[in-house]
Amino acid sequence: MDAQTPAKENFFERPDVVDLVVRRGDLLLSQLEERPYIKAGKMLSNGSAIIYMPQDMIEQTFSEIGTGDLAAYPILMGLMARSDLAISGITEIQESALDLRGQGVLLGFVDTGIDYTSAAFLYEDNTTKIKYIWDQSISGKPPDTFPFGSEYNEAQINEALRSRDPYKIVPQRDTVGHGTFLASVGGSREPGEHLGAAPDSEIIAVKLRKASAHHLERELVPPEQENAFSSADLMLGVQYILEKASELRMPVSICIGLGSNDGGHDGFLVLEEFLTSSSNRTGVSICVAAGNETLARHHAQGRLQGSGSTQDIEIMSEGNIRGFFLQIWNGASDRLSVSVTSPAGEIVGRVPARPGNNVSTTLLLEKSRVEVEYYFPNPRSGSQVTFVKIITPSPGIWKITVYGDIIVDGSFHVWLPVTGLVYPGVEFLTPSPNYTITVPGTSVGMITVGAYRTQTRSLYSNSSWGPSRLPALLPDLCAPGVEVGGIFPFGYGSMTGTSVAAAITAGACALMLQWGIVEGNEVAMNTYLIKSYLIRGCERDPGIIYPNEQWGYGRLNLYNSFAQLGETR
Repeated sequence: MDAQTPAKENFFERPDVVDLVVRRGDLLLSQLEERPYIKAGKMLSNGSAIIYMPQDMIEQTFSEIGTGDLAAYPILMGLMARSDLAISGITEIQESALDLRGQGVLLGFVDTGIDYTSAAFLYEDNTTKIKYIWDQSISGKPPDTFPFGSEYNEAQINEALRSRDPYKIVPQRDTVGHGTFLASVGGSREPGEHLGAAPDSEIIAVKLRKASAHHLERELVPPEQENAFSSADLMLGVQYILEKASELRMPVSICIGLGSNDGGHDGFLVLEEFLTSSSNRTGVSICVAAGNETLARHHAQGRLQGSGSTQDIEIMSEGNIRGFFLQIWNGASDRLSVSVTSPAGEIVGRVPARPGNNVSTTLLLEKSRVEVEYYFPNPRSGSQVTFVKIITPSPGIWKITVYGDIIVDGSFHVWLPVTGLVYPGVEFLTPSPNYTITVPGTSVGMITVGAYRTQTRSLYSNSSWGPSRLPALLPDLCAPGVEVGGIFPFGYGSMTGTSVAAAITAGACALMLQWGIVEGNEVAMNTYLIKSYLIRGCERDPGIIYPNEQWGYGRLNLYNSFAQLGETR
């Protein structure tokens, strides 16, 4: 290309183009024919799809075709992080007669990228153990059938490593460090305390691009927050890893160290259904962080006693913020409506609950605007969701009054966004630590991992508690997640959070996949089977009833899991 010729603009990377998720991809083709401004980004393996359209066409399109099964906004995801292999029984397995170190298995990370120049990911001859990197944030040559970003293969990475200026050949960088750290915990080859759980595994890394300005504005995310990602991009990242694993004919253990408070926390979100479908595939294991939301004061719950009853939800908001956004979820048998009272006592009267009803009210005495929106029934669960948005809120206590229009069950749950995606100082006055497992940890079939402190064997204070609204008892188990050592782009350091615990568990799952599929001992191995083996091997303390909503079935111990397997064979 001539140096003066401008690069052709990629529609999918335009700032005014927004990603949407479609549960039923078979309905997509007719919509494309009728609306040429909609473009298909990618069909996913479970029949759902990611589509794209200009932001200014969304309202018109939704009014014409509706939402639900056809098209919906993705949710916003945040990072779940704020010598542990031995205590988890992984070192014993590495050094035992089994000699399991992840040979023949892939580790997949959909995160902030990876420092491919780090010694943690190099063999003794200074070649890479990374098979592929897909950087969604760099415009270039995307992977085949994917709409944007740049893909780099093993040969290109090795060429870059031999170069004096590696980033001129492979410009992908992990400027945050979260993805690099998780990959090092799961699969670092550095000896000693830097050794990962599956050091001989190979890696596929996806660097997520930042969510679109439209999505960030819609949920009033603080403008300084760089680590906000779209679930649509996460789904594309997982699909990419699955396709590459299939091409390479290798089993894969995928780690998801992100979470969200968007959605019903019941397994019926499109993202959750996609991951559930993926986890059922032979040769695939998916580990998800439980979240770090127990003490965040971002969840509240209540129960209305009958039709006509009310209950108040109080939210503290500090001043000088753009606003906050919350979701109220209730079951299929009930119908709820809300009113809003400002700190100064100004009232937005009860807004009638009608599907798709969107009411925006500007207060007279304060510089605040209140928006209320209802959606029901959910096409999968039948639930009702009520969105409440307070824009430029006055500082103080805001009160949302929930009215029971039709009450059979009466229970409801309210979530603010996860830490980092909501302004500090916005919190419920009477929060509940239960039901704080973040999405997609609430998916059916995932291995959802909480965190504990190895030194005291005590639960990490912020590790999210279950259950889910399905209901399902979560987390499944806990792994080390407090001040765990690992590799950042700048060198050795430590990290705390359930994403770290998920990465350690993903490494353990890679060893299970090696034993089961690579070595032919359990050729049907998938997430469900691995989860059952890990649960059976968990360490449990006397005097505590398991499973429970803090620890799940106990602490990860891979050696115990294999010992149990030996007793049954």
